Amino acid sequence: MTTVHLTSADLRAPLGERATVVQFSSTFCAPCRSTRYVAERAVATTDGVAYVDLDVADHLELGERLGIDVTPTILVLDASGGVVRRASGVPTLAQLRSALDSASSVGSSA
Repeated sequence: MTTVHLTSADLRAPLGERATVVQFSSTFCAPCRSTRYVAERAVATTDGVAYVDLDVADHLELGERLGIDVTPTILVLDASGGVVRRASGVPTLAQLRSALDSASSVGSSA
């Protein structure tokens, strides 16, 4: 299975030095607001991590390419933009921090 890689051009935002959290949301998605809060807390307390929140309606081509069929969907990217974790629904802060730790260790061993 090939690892999906995303670039800053795909996201229209810079990648983080260590990792990037990408959230696919939709306008009327109540769980998306909770997910945004968790993601912003995790990113604020972790150096070198960027957060990108994309409205799936505004990024249809990318959403289709990645098979995004439910919101919220979170992707955790390593430093090179490789997708190392993917989850739907609202993560806990501990789950997201664990995924960021995994992404950081993948990026540092490459």
